[in-house]
Amino acid sequence: MVRTQIQLPEDLYARAKELSERRQISLAEMARRGIEYILSVYPPPGAAEDWLPPKPRSLGWKGLSDAEIKAQAQVTSSDLALGRKRKK
Repeated sequence: MVRTQIQLPEDLYARAKELSERRQISLAEMARRGIEYILSVYPPPGAAEDWLPPKPRSLGWKGLSDAEIKAQAQVTSSDLALGRKRKK
């Protein structure tokens, strides 16, 4: 493993430090994960033609189809207050 130093603005450092403590990981581990993520979403040099972005993860609610999630997202606060269901 290579040891290195980075410079961060104070507010960014404070936010990163607080998040790493909440996640119970070191600041170094959080930085490694962030760098790994950035490298995974950008094409490697010379591979722009063959490279495809990573497939999105399914972040929907368990048990609901994409259509049901979309329908729920379309419901307005006035619909909820009046007890109406959104028409499809």
